Amino acid sequence: MDELTWELLAEVYGFMEADAIKSLLEAEGIGVQLFQESVGRYAYPVTVDGFGRVQIFVPKEKATEAREWLRVYREGIEQDLEQE
Repeated sequence: MDELTWELLAEVYGFMEADAIKSLLEAEGIGVQLFQESVGRYAYPVTVDGFGRVQIFVPKEKATEAREWLRVYREGIEQDLEQE
């Protein structure tokens, strides 16, 4: 991954959440790269002390659009949780 063309969008804990965000962003036409330490995904599939942390990167030119999308996405999740 070229650090000059990709920007960190977010860090989440758990590959399932990262993969869901990746799929939804790609459906919006935004490229995504996920980065996770291999020990966190394969040897210890937990989310303790940084294990399980996944970094989500997007192209710099799409970062503003991706941040807005992520904000709306997270607000929707919070609203769903409040309604339960």
